[in-house]
Amino acid sequence: RHPLATFFHLFFRVSAIVTYLFCDWFSNSFVACFVTILILLSFDFWSVKNVTGRLLVGLRWWNQIDEDGKSHWVFEAKRVPTIAASTEAEARIFWLGLIICPVIWTMFFFSTLFSLKLKWLALVIAGISLQTANLYGYIHCKLGGQKTISRATSRLFGTTDVPKSE
Repeated sequence: RHPLATFFHLFFRVSAIVTYLFCDWFSNSFVACFVTILILLSFDFWSVKNVTGRLLVGLRWWNQIDEDGKSHWVFEAKRVPTIAASTEAEARIFWLGLIICPVIWTMFFFSTLFSLKLKWLALVIAGISLQTANLYGYIHCKLGGQKTISRATSRLFGTTDVPKSE
């Protein structure tokens, strides 16, 4: 149902990984490689968090600051079964991409550390951070959506009541 969302869910992730692996072959500029990969990671983070999560599995998460300046994390899951919003194959692609890519970036971390290519370490840590943040958010949505955190409104994903943690 959502082939374009499925494509971009994997495109930015795989592009960042492939660019990281082969950037030295095509460019001698560390800065150009660093910026290109960081932009791809940022596009991936944004598209997964704001688009593909909603379309492919019916989940979304965000941070909300209340009037007192307190930060609240909100995790939502659609009430309708996710299978109605997307196909089972799209959901599997979403979760596999969400889980496998942070593992790959973690392997890059150890590879970079042990090969003493420390200039790449900041980029690899950024990759791990962005990929793991999405994974963490969607796991909370999935687990919380089955318990009490699911608060979808009549619209696709309107505003939600934020449970107060005291």
